[in-house]
This record gives sequence, structure tokens and C-alpha cells, in this order.
Amino acid sequence: MTDPRWIAQARGYLGLREIAGGKHNPKILEWWSAIGASWFKDDETPWCGAFVGGVLSETGIGPPARGAGASARSWLNFGVKLDRPAVGAIVVFERAGGGHVGFVVGKDQHGNLMVLGGNQGDAVNIKPFAPSRALGYRWPSTYPLEERFNLPVLTSDGRLSRNEA
Repeated sequence: MTDPRWIAQARGYLGLREIAGGKHNPKILEWWSAIGASWFKDDETPWCGAFVGGVLSETGIGPPARGAGASARSWLNFGVKLDRPAVGAIVVFERAGGGHVGFVVGKDQHGNLMVLGGNQGDAVNIKPFAPSRALGYRWPSTYPLEERFNLPVLTSDGRLSRNEA
């Protein structure tokens, strides 16, 4: 099974990080603009929604209404609702003080969701997340093919993501 085009695009950003101090990563600022939230001028503001919206925009899929994608939980109203995770699905998590959003790319040997996301430890990476934190799954267009629900098993150290702010 090949990755949906937005996942292939997102994988190209693995390793991209915030810049500590007064400078800001220009790609993150570009993503803020892509989702219509150009009032954010830094890479310290939680940017997981900007990553998701920016990547979708780069692959020809419009993000939520102007600026709405800046809020992780706003992604619960985007696209088509899924009742379970699928490779390429947008997943929204609860988090103290807000939420977090990323893309499902698999599961690990412990049953955790493997999520490709931005602002995970201040970087773009793939981290394990407890499925119990998931608030919902969304698909950007028409319902995905059934094969997308067969999540591949990816190796992880089992340490769950805890830094998405």
C-alpha cells in the first residue's frame, strides 16, 4: 500500500525543528500563512495544526476555514469522519491546555498509534500515542479504501508522546 500523497509530503519534513531563540523556522511561518493564520509570526506557538494544514495545502487539499486549522480540535470538523484509525487519517488528541493533531501512519508493537506530526517535541517526527487520547479521526476527502484501516506495525520504544505544546 502506498502512502496517500499528503503523507508522502509530510514524510519529507521529518526532522524539521523549531529554531531556539529569536529566529523562527521559515517553513513553519509558511504553514501559518497556508492555513490563513499569518498573525502567528513565530515557531513557539503550538504549530501542529499549521503542519497538518500546510502539508494538505501543499498537496492541493484546502485546510479548514481561514485560520481555523490553528486549533488542533478544529480538525474534528474537517473532511469525513472515520470510526477508527486509517493510514493517512488526521487524528485529533486531547491534551492538557488544548489538543494535538497529526497523521496516523501505523501502530507500534504495543498497540499505540504511530503519528507523524509537527510540534512533537518541537519537531516533525513519528511518535507513539495512546489510542485512549484520540478524540476523533478524519479523512480529507471521500471515505478511504478499506485497506487503509490495516495499520502497519512500526517499531517504537513504547515511550508515549508527552510534549506537544
